[in-house]
Amino acid sequence: MFVNFQYTLRRISYPKREILNTMITYMVDLKHKKRSGFLMSKVPSDIEIAQAADMKPIMDIAEGLGLKEDEVELYGKYKAKISLDAYKRLENEPDGKLILVTAINPTPAGEGKTTTSVGLSCGLNKLGKKSMVALREPSLGPSFGVKGGAAGGGYAQVVPMEDINLHFTGDIHAVTYAHNLLAALVDNHLHQGNTLNIDPRQVVFRRVIDLNDRELRNCVVGLGGKANGVPRETGFDISVASEIMAILCLASDIEDLKERFSRIVVAYTFDGKPVTAGDLKAHGSMAVLMKDAIKPNLVQTLENTPAFVHGGPFANIAHGCNTVTATKMGLKLSDYLVTEAGFGADLGAEKFYDVKCRFAGLKPDCTVIVATVRALKMHGGVAKSDLQVENLEALKKGFENLEKHIENVGKFGVPAVVAINRFPTDTEAELKYIYDRCAEMGVEVALSEVWAKGGEGGKELAQKVLDTIENKPSNFKPLYETEMPIKDKLHKIATEVYGANKVNYSAAAEKQIEQYTELGYGDMPIVVAKTQYSLSDDPTKLGRPKDFDITVREVRLSAGAGFLVALTGAVMTMPGLPKVPAAEKIDIDKDGKITGLF
Repeated sequence: MFVNFQYTLRRISYPKREILNTMITYMVDLKHKKRSGFLMSKVPSDIEIAQAADMKPIMDIAEGLGLKEDEVELYGKYKAKISLDAYKRLENEPDGKLILVTAINPTPAGEGKTTTSVGLSCGLNKLGKKSMVALREPSLGPSFGVKGGAAGGGYAQVVPMEDINLHFTGDIHAVTYAHNLLAALVDNHLHQGNTLNIDPRQVVFRRVIDLNDRELRNCVVGLGGKANGVPRETGFDISVASEIMAILCLASDIEDLKERFSRIVVAYTFDGKPVTAGDLKAHGSMAVLMKDAIKPNLVQTLENTPAFVHGGPFANIAHGCNTVTATKMGLKLSDYLVTEAGFGADLGAEKFYDVKCRFAGLKPDCTVIVATVRALKMHGGVAKSDLQVENLEALKKGFENLEKHIENVGKFGVPAVVAINRFPTDTEAELKYIYDRCAEMGVEVALSEVWAKGGEGGKELAQKVLDTIENKPSNFKPLYETEMPIKDKLHKIATEVYGANKVNYSAAAEKQIEQYTELGYGDMPIVVAKTQYSLSDDPTKLGRPKDFDITVREVRLSAGAGFLVALTGAVMTMPGLPKVPAAEKIDIDKDGKITGLF
């Protein structure tokens, strides 16, 4: 039983008592007898924990929320879509409190934002509150690439984990096909006579696929003669960066979805006028493909806490939040809704505040910023192999990254709580340093142990969040007014949120900004596509970089979604696979049991 302690201790975090006694107590505790079977031999993987889950029928979860039978569309025993009629029925009911979970800039040391979101929601329920969690759907790209799944981890997961990380209810497939239908209609229009006078060199609507495939970033279509279409250069983006995905996540109902589809600009005419999906009469058929995708997906956590998992835009190349429909419905069905925004507060949280909250009329009551001692030391210059060694100097330097994210949340008028996702190698001196520095900034800190303990390990964080909501009212406001010129909005984001000196523009970006302004698209919020690893647009600049500029190389119009996308640095809208993709480790046996999906 003790042979694997060293391996176990690297994975599981514990409270402030002797680690050995904690291990023994943990393994013999009858409440954890299912888990101890794993621990006797090895630490269970996320998928092993998920496969051992005691799930309730999803209809029981729905009834516990007060949903009616005809509002629940079953996808098997443990998944369901919820009709938008449920929101119409509950529209006049009061909203619960909205809690956003964000993080510091991610590192290979790990932060645990989704895990914390799930564990916090379970922790709130442990304290007797009616809580839900609302998350994004994982993309197949990261699942088979480098990041792996996105259903939480350890004993703070949403289940059925394999379904959620794979095809789930088909929402991302619907996004892919609705997007590519529009792309096909554009090329068919060119082939069939081009009555809209589209300039083939100015077709801006690319195709998508929900996999990491660098070979498709740039390609030529229409080769092989006249019968095969009009030759032109184009490329693919990943499906979760599609404007269709953004629209799914921002639309309030099917009519709003269809109207937004109609506004998508797909190309420009020879005299520079925009051509839309509405001009091609594509928006109706696109909406038909998305008629089920717009309905929120209901699942549950390992502890049977209700969870919406719906919509999946990336936060470094899109706006990084789950759907408005899931969020607003969750606020009606619960007293506390925990949601997340992708990557650090410089990306996901900023877009959550400036884009999603603005469009949906949401007011967040509290923001949780997730950090680890290990990640902060890595931001302070420590190699991953040396993170287990106490290093207060590196922690002091790396804390500057957390400090900046705390400041950023404050710029939006939202009170914050810092969650330290604890590892067994964290020392008392290191933890005390973070507590002391956060206290100086007037921010509460809580240890999070949800990976090992689920909701029980999230009770301290849940209580700090409740206290903060009670004692520090939110004065939320967006960072900028949309009426500001495009460059002024970009300057404000870059200088105030990232800490840059200024924004530089390529010649192409300058021309695009001028064009969008002339066409009347200048009064839109901005989504900045930027590396997630740094506050700057250079992924190697960790911590809190100083004296840097942000370079915008391209600006794309998402007229249907209602925002402009500024591509900075070397960020790609179609990721590539790593040298050893996760796909090489994923397998299924003769009995249908999946392994290697984490």
